Amino acid sequence: MFKAVFWDFGGVLTSSPFHNFSQYERENKLPVDFIRGVNSRNPDDNAWAKFESDRISADEFDDLFAKESHALGHNVRGRDVIALLKGEIRQDMVQALKHCNRHFKTACITNNVRGAAASGTDDPHPDFTSVFALFGTVVESSKIGIRKPDPRIYHLACEQVGVESQDVVYLDDLGINLKPARAMGMTTIKVGESGPAIDELENVLGIPLRG
Repeated sequence: MFKAVFWDFGGVLTSSPFHNFSQYERENKLPVDFIRGVNSRNPDDNAWAKFESDRISADEFDDLFAKESHALGHNVRGRDVIALLKGEIRQDMVQALKHCNRHFKTACITNNVRGAAASGTDDPHPDFTSVFALFGTVVESSKIGIRKPDPRIYHLACEQVGVESQDVVYLDDLGINLKPARAMGMTTIKVGESGPAIDELENVLGIPLRG
């Protein structure tokens, strides 16, 4: 029934950066979900949107996010947020991806920032690089200037892989990013913990994805 499985990266193949956000908020006595709240205001043209679509530099993001957070009552530097983005690779999800590669075309659609801004280097984290190498196609917001949930990024992925949207299963940890994919005809899976997500993907695809 399906020809391809598309994956988000952060929060799907890695642990969610939202856990890091929450820890930072607790340590700095910020309101719960304050960072996500800053990111959700003016979502198409705020600091985060501009950074992920490569319209501003890391230094510009640092200043602009600080201004946006200050306007909401607390001072958070953009560089502090960037440092929170790195998650741990979910090895069970990587194993599921490897199984999918034996039966389906795969692609990663990710909202990210150019290079490894979080570490201040020009090279991406080696663990991340090895996972990206498992995909036949990788579509990165920072390289094409389009970010989820813009429908164009999903259409581009389908074009590059050579499939129709109804032939795709798509996994993401954010409902706002799943909505346009579902509207296009993709079968969507919202990822929280990896175990239930793998169970659901096994049921949808009809193949084992563990071991």
